[in-house]
Amino acid sequence: MALTPSTMLPLGTALPLAAMTAALTPVSGGALDPAALAGRPVLVLFLCPHCPFVKHMEPEIGRLAADFGDRAAIVALCSNSFTTHPQDGPAGMADQATANGWTFPYLQDPDQSMARAFQAACTPDLFLFDAAHHLAYRGQLDGSRPGNAVPVDGRDLRAAIAAVLEGRPPTAEQSPAIGCNIKWHPGQVPAWAG
Repeated sequence: MALTPSTMLPLGTALPLAAMTAALTPVSGGALDPAALAGRPVLVLFLCPHCPFVKHMEPEIGRLAADFGDRAAIVALCSNSFTTHPQDGPAGMADQATANGWTFPYLQDPDQSMARAFQAACTPDLFLFDAAHHLAYRGQLDGSRPGNAVPVDGRDLRAAIAAVLEGRPPTAEQSPAIGCNIKWHPGQVPAWAG
């Protein structure tokens, strides 16, 4: 397991919604509906079934969906190569969503174009866009990591979501997410990820 930090995509970056709609394959929770995202904050989560960092935060993802899902759209993506990591393929994703009661769209990024567009580097990698679909927060859920005894409470992301819902920018002091590296297709690791 390689500890990899997020790349911290520049704040203000536009949500690539048209590209997401074209590139992603629905696995669980339905297809991505651009009309349902219009005028709403959007939380994009890069996840996968096998990563211990993702497993560590799965219950909090469910709590976030329950607490904010009526006011902000949540979309999860799995960009890992399931050629090299078959456990991260559609069956594993569907099982993960079912086991955790996730009803938001969980989509596969088969050509990894969305991981490249977001410069996603790890699982989990989290991106919160405001209602105008500009990046307002990227980074960690909270300071908890497997084995560090810090409670998984989502405090960093929750504060950012609350700010966006109130029409305020989240704090500019944002800590990178840390997790397992995205499992790129063989020979296709982007320069910024290698």
